[in-house]
Amino acid sequence: MIDLTLVRRALISVSDKTGLVDFATALAGHGVELLSTGGTARTLREAGLAVKDVSEVTGFPEMMDGRVKTLHPVVHGGLLALRDNDDHVASMTEHGIGAIDLVVVNLYPFEETVAKGAEYAEVIENIDIGGPAMIRSAAKNHGFVNIVVDVEDYDVVLTELAAHDGQTTYTLRQRLAQTAYARTAAYDTAVSTWMAAQVDEIPRRRTFGGQLAQTLRYGENPHQAAAFYTDGSARPGVATATQHQGKELSYNNINDTDAAFELVSEFAGQGPACAIIKHANPCGVATGETLKEAYSRAFDCDRTSAFGGIIALNHELDAETAKEITGIFTEVVIAPGASTEAREVFAAKKNLRLLTTNGLADASSAALAVKQVSGGFLVQDKDVGRISRGDLKVVTKRQPSDQELSDLLFAWIVAKHLKSNAIIYVKDGATVGVGAGQMSRVDSTRIAARKAQDMAEVMGLSAPLTQGSVVASDAFFPFADGLITAAEAGATALIQPGGSMRDDEVIAVADEAGLAMVFTGMRHFRH
Repeated sequence: MIDLTLVRRALISVSDKTGLVDFATALAGHGVELLSTGGTARTLREAGLAVKDVSEVTGFPEMMDGRVKTLHPVVHGGLLALRDNDDHVASMTEHGIGAIDLVVVNLYPFEETVAKGAEYAEVIENIDIGGPAMIRSAAKNHGFVNIVVDVEDYDVVLTELAAHDGQTTYTLRQRLAQTAYARTAAYDTAVSTWMAAQVDEIPRRRTFGGQLAQTLRYGENPHQAAAFYTDGSARPGVATATQHQGKELSYNNINDTDAAFELVSEFAGQGPACAIIKHANPCGVATGETLKEAYSRAFDCDRTSAFGGIIALNHELDAETAKEITGIFTEVVIAPGASTEAREVFAAKKNLRLLTTNGLADASSAALAVKQVSGGFLVQDKDVGRISRGDLKVVTKRQPSDQELSDLLFAWIVAKHLKSNAIIYVKDGATVGVGAGQMSRVDSTRIAARKAQDMAEVMGLSAPLTQGSVVASDAFFPFADGLITAAEAGATALIQPGGSMRDDEVIAVADEAGLAMVFTGMRHFRH
């Protein structure tokens, strides 16, 4: 395999023109002939660079609104020809095909066009054809050809050219080829995923793509390598947030911060709300008249678990709330925004990460949830199920009061974001006991009640806040024991999907205890 190859001729055709002129100028300084098309050629000429149009090389003009310009044997022959193969060289000579040693392409902005909500026809026009074809041709022939698809690689290529008298190494060309294939794969993934949504059916083939956003120190544990990739979507959250202070986010930070922000985004357009997350599970969620009150009420659900947790807010962070948060160690705070005064408060906490998102995620927007298993992966619609008062079916003799209904619906939202089996006690718009991830539903019920008892002792209360609370269960009660435990803890009303073989038995026990219970007809398993 040839190591060093000389770059004599480059074809440049880019949508993103960041750094283009400086890069092309440096190439010209190494004596590289520049070929280009359309707007890229115009930009280079306006910068005073000598550029040859691809149409001059092919003998065919750009046509069909630019759809056809580089799809030509003279272009692809110049990319695919093996320079050390006599037959290939003879064909190039016979047909007047000049070698192309460097291709710079970054594709039509398909992902950006979809993200801005463009109409179908505009999205279709932003599916690049010639670009991916050139990328794949150049990448296949990386023994001789350099392919650049990311602006971040401009300096890398120039450094090599400077170090090797206008030549590049095989190691670089191989790495550039890998990046190029990953780019076209991600691009095709974006197109096929968008098309699957248009035809509204489960596709025979499914792919996923992403761009490296951050190499992480390690994964869930120090012996696991990890990285964070973004998918190009504009959804507000940890992937698109601005980090104002603190060290880099870890694998667990990113996972927990996403869980926290997705939960608090359920309260978009409502009053102040706060969610505190530990190990991807909420340990406190509350609303309040102010953000400070919402945080304090969420914190009071489980002060022990909140230590070292992730805090998500649905309103702009203010200074008073920031001061309250600094009372304990917190890993990450994420909010739609943060006032200058709040950022000044946090500045004294150097290890605290502050993220702002400039908005809340749309909790009702469709998305996919993916989980890898041995030999494949599971794909499902993200759980965006929501329940309103009109959807509830009262199955007990006693009707829930208005306050109980409000708390039941609040608890149901939180239930969607806990690991199964999930049990949540709620009182006056705040969680007061949380049990999640247990193998038995009654164990979750007991754990949540026990945590409330512990907090009552810490706060000096005469009784735990589960007295007069409501309870949500993410799935049906298979037996009456969980309901009995909830009633013993002081719950007065329950919300659950229903659908158990023993529903009648559970309802009868609820009636006997004077409880109100509603069925949703929807469950929220989260494994």
